[in-house]
Amino acid sequence: MRLSFSSVPLAVAAFATITTATPALSDEVNLYSSRQESLIRPILDDFEKDTGTKVNVVFAKSGMLERLKSEGANSPADAVLTVDISRIAAHKEAGVLQAIESETLEENIPTHFRDPEGEWFGLSARSRVIFYSKERVEPSELSTYEDLADPKWKGRICVRSSSNAYNQSLLASIVAHDGAEAAEKWAQGIKDNLARKPQGGDRDQIKAVAAGECDIAIANTYYYGGMMNSDDPEQLEATKKVALFWPNQDGRGAHFNISGAGVTKSAKNKDAAIKLIEYLSDTKAQEFYASSNYEFPVKPGVELDETVASWGEFKADEIGLDKVADAQAEAVMIFDRVGWR
Repeated sequence: MRLSFSSVPLAVAAFATITTATPALSDEVNLYSSRQESLIRPILDDFEKDTGTKVNVVFAKSGMLERLKSEGANSPADAVLTVDISRIAAHKEAGVLQAIESETLEENIPTHFRDPEGEWFGLSARSRVIFYSKERVEPSELSTYEDLADPKWKGRICVRSSSNAYNQSLLASIVAHDGAEAAEKWAQGIKDNLARKPQGGDRDQIKAVAAGECDIAIANTYYYGGMMNSDDPEQLEATKKVALFWPNQDGRGAHFNISGAGVTKSAKNKDAAIKLIEYLSDTKAQEFYASSNYEFPVKPGVELDETVASWGEFKADEIGLDKVADAQAEAVMIFDRVGWR
């Protein structure tokens, strides 16, 4: 079953009717997902073939948490799948998830990529890093996220809006490491160094560097990977002019974020939901994430995609993402105070 949130009330109502008209079955699981259908449908199809458990999916670009809250205990959803630590942690804070225990998940997913209380689990990782013009910036000029607040970069940085969850999580990681005062100083410094008003998505920041609108951009790695393998000549050409830099290599390492999943509190098919999340954490699914979306596997030992491997070795920040989630509210207030729109 594939339902679209283009008509949210109708789609969910139909889904609820199907799942509540008959007793819960151990050979099916109902998933709410904000990840793109084209990205995850193939691996869900593999799960169905390998396990005999059917996956009914509602794909929701936005509004998933609000829907779960309004449905409450009557929600047909057994599991949720979403991107960014801020979003999966918001589901926990809203009380729509339940704690689960799984030796498989504990074995497959490093501690810093999962909730200490077992309510959410990271399934793929991406890093938010620095991109620079090969023509106008020498790699030796770059070092840390913090250095981007230095006046030497005034008028040279492109970045998207502060309402973006990826930027909020990056700032929250700085709060978690260095405190709110240092994080606000950094946010103010970045705002002062902007080449233009924050706008567009991550690909737009990289293209702006290539076009000479700025010399530095902050963006997620998987967007760059997609551009490197794009059929769009403009995107492909941009990656020839822009390079990736891993910041904070002499310190805490580059900031990492996740896509993640959890079992809903309302789950009628709890065992099947756990089985699905375990499957998504294991080698086959991890390899699929790596090759299809240029993300990093969370399971240790899974081979990187060739494009991702080409970015070289690096040190990753291993702070517990639960601490980053705890600093989200402070990060949003900091952005508001400095006026990074």
